[in-house]
Amino acid sequence: MKNIEKYLSLLGQEVDGLLLTSRYSRHYAAEFDIAEGVAIVTKNGCRYFTDSRYIESAQNNIKGMEVLETNSQNTYHKLLNDAIAQLGVERLGYEEGYLTVAEYQDYAQNLSAELVPLGSKINGFRAVKEPWELDRIRQAQKITDQAFSEVITRIKPGMTEKQLQAELIYCLYKNGGEGLSFDPIVVSGPNTSLPHGVATDRVIQEGDFVTMDFGVLYGGYCSDMTRTVAVGYATEEMKKVYETVLQAQLAGLAATKAGVTGKEIDAAARNVIREAGYGDYFGHGYGHSLGMEVHEPPNCNPRGETPMEVNMITSAEPGIYLPGKFGVRIEDLAIFTAEGHENITKSPKNLIIV
Repeated sequence: MKNIEKYLSLLGQEVDGLLLTSRYSRHYAAEFDIAEGVAIVTKNGCRYFTDSRYIESAQNNIKGMEVLETNSQNTYHKLLNDAIAQLGVERLGYEEGYLTVAEYQDYAQNLSAELVPLGSKINGFRAVKEPWELDRIRQAQKITDQAFSEVITRIKPGMTEKQLQAELIYCLYKNGGEGLSFDPIVVSGPNTSLPHGVATDRVIQEGDFVTMDFGVLYGGYCSDMTRTVAVGYATEEMKKVYETVLQAQLAGLAATKAGVTGKEIDAAARNVIREAGYGDYFGHGYGHSLGMEVHEPPNCNPRGETPMEVNMITSAEPGIYLPGKFGVRIEDLAIFTAEGHENITKSPKNLIIV
């Protein structure tokens, strides 16, 4: 089923049109990414509006939607109201999670249709991926694995976290990344106890852990992985914590199969960390889905009630963070299958000492 057909299935009693304002939903509907624009979806026709910077690309690549250019005479408001009148729209479903209050008020005051919040349904289709979407995520992850294999050869005592982050970003683009899923996390030594720490001028030293959390965009879809490596040597405590995190991840992956809820998968990993005595040092959830955005529902965390379906995807990223000392996180990506899961992260997970 084409993505636009999924959106059309929402039309009926509740709304007779959809207003797509986020880049993600416009991309999903058009199956082509345009940086700026607005789309309207109805059973009587679908239209995509963008400005002169993107109009040629949109007209050449977007199929199944009429593409029109917005300018000072034909503003977004005018083009939308023309569509509302011509396509017989009275109630428009919109993505409340992606609009600011000012943007909502602007649409509400200027459009001649009632706005109905429908974000959860509009974005709900993205939870189960189409085969072509999974192929893009696999390719994004392949690029990420290749970048990791290169960047670990560049880690040296004496370089700073910021310098290593720059090397990592270079490797991501060099291997085919079309953008970054997010600003990479590169932390070392005691900074590794910060799950989402920011790279600093701290100099990497022998005996440090270095944690790198990173991903790329490929065809508009994200990858995401984390590896923690040791520089020069690892103490017995460092090895124990690393092995605990690895066993927790393997337990979570063993539970990763269609029909299992997110909280059950989280619990499988969390129990390993708790039994090892580190339960108070694993504060975040085991995993999250991703696609066009690096964080998408459903989630594998203690609140995750959603039974997972075939072709959903989750990160697998337990961690232990000892304040002032060090932290460890290991992250893979797993696709839910009828038999269990497909781990699409191929980088080694044994403790690497560089």
